[in-house]
Amino acid sequence: QVQLVESGGGSVESGGSLRLSCAASGYTPSWFSMGWFRQAPGKEREGVAAIDMDGRNTFADSVKGRFTLSQDNAKNMLTLQMNTLKPEDTAMYYCAATYRYCSGSWCLRVDLYNFWGQGTQVTVSS
Repeated sequence: QVQLVESGGGSVESGGSLRLSCAASGYTPSWFSMGWFRQAPGKEREGVAAIDMDGRNTFADSVKGRFTLSQDNAKNMLTLQMNTLKPEDTAMYYCAATYRYCSGSWCLRVDLYNFWGQGTQVTVSS
């Protein structure tokens, strides 16, 4: 059974940095696309960054140039480095994975993913 466990959330002032990690288990790495999503109170869940099964990254326009995404060679750890954080980045962040093929911005679609972690809170104060 696929399990995704996030860690690394917290509170930071505007302009600060945080690193989120997602530990994955119970899956076949070469068939997996993974991503980070976030949901702020009263808003829909949205895609932040994703890596497809070919190892290509894609980012939401709102985080381009500020967030980076990396995955270890075994594909069981996905890390989101968040720099120059803004108050509007405040949300619950979720790690997700899917066996469905995706490429580019398609990988940021929430409905593409069928495995989700429990979420980790990120709060950015102004």
